[in-house]
Amino acid sequence: MKWITRSHVHVDRVACPWLITRFIDNEAEFLFAPKNQIDQIVKETGAIPFDAPGVELGHHDGRCSFESILLKYDLKDAGLLRLAKIVHAADVAEDIDTDPLARGLEAIASGYSLRFPDDMENLEHQFEVYDALYAWCRMDVVNNPLVE
Repeated sequence: MKWITRSHVHVDRVACPWLITRFIDNEAEFLFAPKNQIDQIVKETGAIPFDAPGVELGHHDGRCSFESILLKYDLKDAGLLRLAKIVHAADVAEDIDTDPLARGLEAIASGYSLRFPDDMENLEHQFEVYDALYAWCRMDVVNNPLVE
């Protein structure tokens, strides 16, 4: 399946492809475009849009796109829910201090964007970060079951 989001990936637009690839569609193909071209590309390709204005898998009701994808696909893994809190805080500027790991994840995303301006190359490198962070999140929820 094809998926599309805005170009110049950052926290949510890296976390979402990671989530999609690891838990929803392991053969996902990602397209990146300026936000004003997404609707047209969706019509032409049938790609599923995410983290773009006005799309189902975007920011809604205080959720970031990662959280909207979890909700849509009914993903309830405790490690993913912990990761969602970090991604949300790192992605939503006014919530940056709601999770102690958020500023670090935002800094990592900025650094990767500087090192790898090509969106696909950026994803390829950052997926390792999300694999490691998810592993930590899984351990964290086991060691701290009351953390929500």
